[in-house]
Amino acid sequence: MRKTLMAAALTTGLSTGTAAVADTPVGLVIHGGAGTIERANLSPEQEQAYHDGLRLALEQGYAILQAGGSSLDAAIKAVTILEDNPLFNAGKGAVYTWDEQHELDASIMDGATLNAGAVAGVRTIKNPILLAHKVMTESVHVMLSGVGAEQFAVEKGLEQVDNSYFNTEFRYEALKRMKAAEGALPHQAGLVRDPNWQMGTVGAVAIDSNGNLAAATSTGGMTGKRYGRIGDSPIIGAGNYADNSSCAVSATGHGEYFIRYQVASDICARVKYQGVSAKAAADAVIKDVLLPVGGTGGVIVVDANGELSWSFNTPGMYRGKIGSNQPALTAIFADD
Repeated sequence: MRKTLMAAALTTGLSTGTAAVADTPVGLVIHGGAGTIERANLSPEQEQAYHDGLRLALEQGYAILQAGGSSLDAAIKAVTILEDNPLFNAGKGAVYTWDEQHELDASIMDGATLNAGAVAGVRTIKNPILLAHKVMTESVHVMLSGVGAEQFAVEKGLEQVDNSYFNTEFRYEALKRMKAAEGALPHQAGLVRDPNWQMGTVGAVAIDSNGNLAAATSTGGMTGKRYGRIGDSPIIGAGNYADNSSCAVSATGHGEYFIRYQVASDICARVKYQGVSAKAAADAVIKDVLLPVGGTGGVIVVDANGELSWSFNTPGMYRGKIGSNQPALTAIFADD
């Protein structure tokens, strides 16, 4: 079992900024995707690299909360760092489409106002989560897609890159293996696929010193996707949701199921109307609703009381959390 505990050293080291309200817990939970993640498939060096990437996102996101910053800013910071890390299926590490391109999706939601922003199918935006935030704060819309979203990004001065920026050799090898296994047939909705080809997202949920919740999610989507396929990550209520009256959720997994079962909003609704804990609500949806119908993946959650949790039904999920009452921890496998 491999875990990274950064206990007092991190929380003390980050306390030099403006202190958060003393009796209001702050916290951050992050994920880097769920799926068939097993020790036998990761070398010690690879495992450590994932821990290091998660830890960096935790450190920098939590520093914002410790300095009295907003949950939105903390979630954005954590997700941006994960987008820039080629190990994760978002931003630089995005998977390939069938046509050997990259199409990225992202969304963000403010639990205090229920304002939200999302982008889908963008190809030239270095950090899609920053564009989703711009959509939320500087447009009258909730979701923009494709060329229109990219035009909006140019107008807002966000960094543009060539689509080749997102290239990584190991993602390209995964596309080639997928095509070989499927006999070079185009993707079809009913095709039974290796779960490793349909997993991979990054996300963050946070609570700040004012008690405000936020959720942010970003992904490169499904390996070998075609026809402008869009998963759950940019869909408010499916892969991302935040409401101060219940909880904030970011999801990762087989998006078609998370869309059909409105996973993120279902979890929050159970907290709000059934009065159950966010952890119990997440377990009920992920393990009792999704798993029996073949939906695989997981979620990270923070509730209005600052309780940090996650739930997943796969062998592993890259994840981490840190809070006022939670020493920093990163984990990968189900038994971590």
